[in-house]
Amino acid sequence: MKIPIETLHLFPILDKKLIELLRSLSPEDWNKQTVAKLWTVKDVATHLLDGNLRTISNSRDNFFGESPEPGEEIVAFLNRLNADWVQATKRLSPQVLIELLEITGKQFYRALLTLDPIDYSIFSVGWAGEEESENWFHIAREYTEKWHHQQQIRDAVNKPGILTEELYHPFLETFMRAMPYTYRNVEATKGTVVRVTITGTGGGDWFLIKDDQWQLSNMKIEQVNSHTVIDGNIAWKLFSKSWRRKDVLDYVKIEGDKKLGDVVLDMISVMA
Repeated sequence: MKIPIETLHLFPILDKKLIELLRSLSPEDWNKQTVAKLWTVKDVATHLLDGNLRTISNSRDNFFGESPEPGEEIVAFLNRLNADWVQATKRLSPQVLIELLEITGKQFYRALLTLDPIDYSIFSVGWAGEEESENWFHIAREYTEKWHHQQQIRDAVNKPGILTEELYHPFLETFMRAMPYTYRNVEATKGTVVRVTITGTGGGDWFLIKDDQWQLSNMKIEQVNSHTVIDGNIAWKLFSKSWRRKDVLDYVKIEGDKKLGDVVLDMISVMA
């Protein structure tokens, strides 16, 4: 079976770039504010370490630790875990973080290698509206986590490196899987087509077609009802909720049915 989005081979490349990036930072860089709201560069790096450790514990050791409190929403639960971890790791030095990220990144990758890509994952991709997801999608989701948090650091310290065809396009390809879920309550006649274009290196075109439900299409369709064009330099910020629609309006152009094309600006491809 052909895997819809191949990302597994990219983890070692992304991790190597992360370690090189972190080793290049000055002491002042570690305290710079990122687009991740209240998180500094160091906070984002510690969050990446948490992701490594949790995946190793879950996928390799079948250990899950804490669970949501009764009545606690999953997003609130995850936000609480993230905040607790970032606060606790403030006592760790940047050098310790780099060393731990280098060690655990390799273990993280080995844990993913054990997964059958077409088996069902232990975690579904909730932001795509799925209650069950295959491992290839779970792995791609993990790739987007590593990619966009590294990009947050690069953005904060003004260092390019991963907005490339090889690394950015699979990120976007995965994130755009949230489109049908984002449009799920949008009424339209059968055959209505929404086109979304992300400009620049790594970008591309995605087509959403209304049948009984909204579905992504692999076909290029010339006649569309709306066409939304988003600057590739900021698309990752929009869909990861670092920026919202009010922040991106100068970077977006909508042709055709503007109300229909505007919906994609509310798409969120992270659990937030």
